[in-house]
Amino acid sequence: MSDSFIKFLGTAGARFVMIKQLRSSAGIWIKNEEKNVIFDPGPGSLVRCALSRPKLDPSKLDALILSHRHLDHSGDINVMIEAMTEGGFKKRGKVFLPSDAIDKDPIILEYLKGFPSKIEKLKPLSKYSIDGFEFETSPKLLHPVETYGIKFKLKDKRVAFLVDTEYFEELKDFYSDLDILVINVVFHQPHPQVQHLCLEDVEKILKKTKPKKAVLTHFGMSMLKAKPHLIAEDLSKKLNTEVISAYDGMLLE
Repeated sequence: MSDSFIKFLGTAGARFVMIKQLRSSAGIWIKNEEKNVIFDPGPGSLVRCALSRPKLDPSKLDALILSHRHLDHSGDINVMIEAMTEGGFKKRGKVFLPSDAIDKDPIILEYLKGFPSKIEKLKPLSKYSIDGFEFETSPKLLHPVETYGIKFKLKDKRVAFLVDTEYFEELKDFYSDLDILVINVVFHQPHPQVQHLCLEDVEKILKKTKPKKAVLTHFGMSMLKAKPHLIAEDLSKKLNTEVISAYDGMLLE
């Protein structure tokens, strides 16, 4: 593997795909030269790191970033903190998460809170640094809990993650001018009462933001039944943009 990559440890979206493990819910490993980050370590994150080829060593992590507190995104956050800090014997690494995940109903066990070198609350449209690896947060997304996407550079590539949200117009302002846009698309058809993106929303977003490459992930049951790789092929032709569907274990170098 190269010194900068994105590895999709899991591509499950929403509760039922997670519960049945039709796709893994293990989150995404981001490597930027010497820095290693886990984004949204859902259930199975530690196991998928061990099963990865080559293996990904959680004790080498520099940070965990959590978009929001829902279990399919945060289920393994405690064990990943334990792994990152080698059982708490090495006080190291940072944890970034929304305030309601640490203040309102803490998802990090009390005994683990002193293990990382820092736990930092995310705010909308703010910049953060992991010892020189910088990222910024999106506006607060429209989801039942406090939720943020992120944007950063890998080498010379501008990359962003658009996570769970209802569609709103201001998304285009933060998610434009990108080399790679990773989008969570849970529903094949619209579900207006549920704050997740559907395929129609994704098409609208891609038309407005025009990334050089789009990666679809975080699939719900209806998307899996519709076969994400065929959907991606259709969108690529329709929008004249490279669109691919992520799969468990997929590596973007």
